[in-house]
Amino acid sequence: MIKNILSLNIRRIRAVAHKEFIQIWRDPRSLALGIAIPAILIVLFGYALSLDIDNVPLAIWDQDKSKTSVDFILNFKDSHYFKITGYYDNYRDLERLINYGDATMAMVIPKDFSRYVKSNQKAPVQLILDGSDSNTATIALGYVNAIVGAYNSNLIKNAVEGMSVADPTGVDLRPRVWFNQDFQSKNFIVPGLIAIIMMIIAALLTSLTVAREWERGTMEQLISTPVRPVELIIGKFIPYFTIGFIDLIMAVLMGRFIFDVPLRGNILLLFILSSLFLTGALCLGIYISIVAKSQLMASQMAILTSFLPTFLLSGFTYEIFNMPQAVQTITYFIPARYFIVILRGIYLKNVGLRVLWPEALCLVIFTVVTVSLAVKKFKKKVL
Repeated sequence: MIKNILSLNIRRIRAVAHKEFIQIWRDPRSLALGIAIPAILIVLFGYALSLDIDNVPLAIWDQDKSKTSVDFILNFKDSHYFKITGYYDNYRDLERLINYGDATMAMVIPKDFSRYVKSNQKAPVQLILDGSDSNTATIALGYVNAIVGAYNSNLIKNAVEGMSVADPTGVDLRPRVWFNQDFQSKNFIVPGLIAIIMMIIAALLTSLTVAREWERGTMEQLISTPVRPVELIIGKFIPYFTIGFIDLIMAVLMGRFIFDVPLRGNILLLFILSSLFLTGALCLGIYISIVAKSQLMASQMAILTSFLPTFLLSGFTYEIFNMPQAVQTITYFIPARYFIVILRGIYLKNVGLRVLWPEALCLVIFTVVTVSLAVKKFKKKVL
């Protein structure tokens, strides 16, 4: 392979690349697929795919109607995590709201709530949650526990101050969050989204390039020219690498100025490692195109080998450590897994190759393997 690279003819590569640029320019669908769709995907995923849960609809039945119960409710009213939909006086209305999806949870405060609180007893409060969306219910329940915990702490603090005694001993937990202090999901979704888009677009674009030549009957003409297989592949690779790099720049700019995602690390290292990943993804698409020889088959294979594994098994949507052991083993063969770690490390943690070298090495292996497969598979002969 090294010998083939050293004997490359730059003029022939330039001619193939020029032809491919013209073909892309004359095909608006390819341009839309390569430029417009990534921008649309970033906007849609960036705004729609959010794990932050705010304004949870909360219905309240306050049977006590005392100043103590009102003060307790204010803790939820003043929180941006909850949106009180209304105050009711029976279970029938609460059940109707949850059944129709107008409320995610309902809170029932008993009659003797204030008496329990003032007598330093545990005051029971019923919380009804819609468990049909278990993820939302779990997160919302965590918010409730946090608010109730803070309320209880204030009660204890006020009681101690009223007694003029020292603070009670116990665990003094002082959490400190690094890298994403506000728990904003966009800060880890947008960097991961760059890997998803680059993998999908790169594989889809190049998966059609060789198959299109076979379907249009122009591959026979290319075979009859002095252009060598490796030169043909490089010539077809260059235009799509240019488009992919433009997509990368666009994604970085949109992440910074539209979604306000911090880029704390070295942007040059980001572009270098992204180019490495992009090269591997493009060569994977070329290899698929060579094997399929049909645009329909190539596009389906590209989706199965790039989109689904990258979206589901890279750690972008679901945590890898939470997957079954067999599935975790499969994720080691998903290159986007390593690229997402690199992106989030550079974006949020400001780390370099000293930390990210194992992931960078995996990307190098991925790129070498896909380039070798594409060059070895393509033969200048009519089958």
